[in-house]
Amino acid sequence: MMMKKNKLFGTDGIRGKANHYPMTGEMAFEVGRAAAYVLKKKHGRDMILIGKDTRLSGYMLESALTSGICSMGVDVVLVGPMPTPGIAFVTRSLRVDAGIVISASHNPYDDNGIKFFSSDGLKLPDSIESEIEKAVFSSELKKIRPEGDGIGKAHRVDDASGRYIEFVKSTFPKGKTLEGLKIVVDCANGSAYKITPSVLHELGADVIAINNTPDGKNINADCGATHPEAMQRAVLEHKADIGIAHDGDADRVILCDAKQEIVDGDKIMAICALDMKREGRLKAKTVVATVMSNIGFEICLNKAGINVIRTQVGDRYVVEEMLRRGCNLGGEQSGHVIFLDYNTTGDGAITALQILSVMSRTGKTLSELASVIPIYPQVLVNVKVQKPGSINGLPAVTAAIKKAEKKLRSGRILVRPSGTEPKIRVMVEGDDMTVITEIAEDIAEVIKSSMK
Repeated sequence: MMMKKNKLFGTDGIRGKANHYPMTGEMAFEVGRAAAYVLKKKHGRDMILIGKDTRLSGYMLESALTSGICSMGVDVVLVGPMPTPGIAFVTRSLRVDAGIVISASHNPYDDNGIKFFSSDGLKLPDSIESEIEKAVFSSELKKIRPEGDGIGKAHRVDDASGRYIEFVKSTFPKGKTLEGLKIVVDCANGSAYKITPSVLHELGADVIAINNTPDGKNINADCGATHPEAMQRAVLEHKADIGIAHDGDADRVILCDAKQEIVDGDKIMAICALDMKREGRLKAKTVVATVMSNIGFEICLNKAGINVIRTQVGDRYVVEEMLRRGCNLGGEQSGHVIFLDYNTTGDGAITALQILSVMSRTGKTLSELASVIPIYPQVLVNVKVQKPGSINGLPAVTAAIKKAEKKLRSGRILVRPSGTEPKIRVMVEGDDMTVITEIAEDIAEVIKSSMK
């Protein structure tokens, strides 16, 4: 991804091609120094936790970050490969000053990223990210060189995965088991390759794990939440009751019912919201979603007396709004679902257990539960560009959108730059698939020609 000089953080941490700016060992070292400096000023000498997914470049970035942090007199706790929500949990559990996740989530293996959690497991505020960014490029930082016992040290925590597994299991109703259920789990060759199968097996399920042999290069490769076809095939082959697919860092989940129908984040949130309202557990009778969530999802919840609040795309914005309004359920269509009663970020394993809990309590199949949510046709076209940015200054694109809105009659058009990839995303929603497909493709073509 192209980045401006002196600009590191995007909507979800720092992202880029591994071993290219800004995802180089040298920059990771500087980011580690800057983070240690900023956090030490606020907390005094303590610890920063580092975890990662299964990408090959994770070793390089982990070592560089560790070296940078220790060089500023702050200690490091290493937990190795672990889901992003697991790192958020362990950051809180160990009471360290911050957690760092080395991951590019659903992106290909040769991308990577660095994102931060605060001591309470929430993503760092923009203000602190800005301080870290400023410190990276400050010449003053280079003068600070602790010596002797002022230099930090690093140690590895071997039971971090076990702690997280027990935590995830604790979110499933006491006295209930998953006995009698056959479950396919697509681990995306990512950080949940041991964790989610272990959780489900220990709760009594018959587990078929696929794409659970990471080699550093096969993470998200034609598998997982962004490529659920492998999960669907496995559900059919093994006659499973449900399929579960994570992305590389397992903060999201996409499900598949026994009929091979995909159940995305919108349907997952709707199923859980309806159940939580019936049980009196849905705080503020409100769910926080993003502008990408399907209008059918909103209509379904509104009919049940549940309010839907929308934010810009990005789970950090969803969490911020949930905290502001006192909500305990929110998420994204892509499968990031946040249950604030349990964890501070999207958690694929916990989300899957909440759906399995509803199935167990109601005696209904996933297909039956999902059938009550009407989903309107929706088309998403991704346009690769050199420098993703605002389209507001492109008259041809603005004109194309206005023309499309007249043609659409009823529905929605959303055009936005991706916060994690060099792409412009075009989403069109309406009641006629042929019409919305044509509209999305027409707008995409104008963007291509306008942003050459």
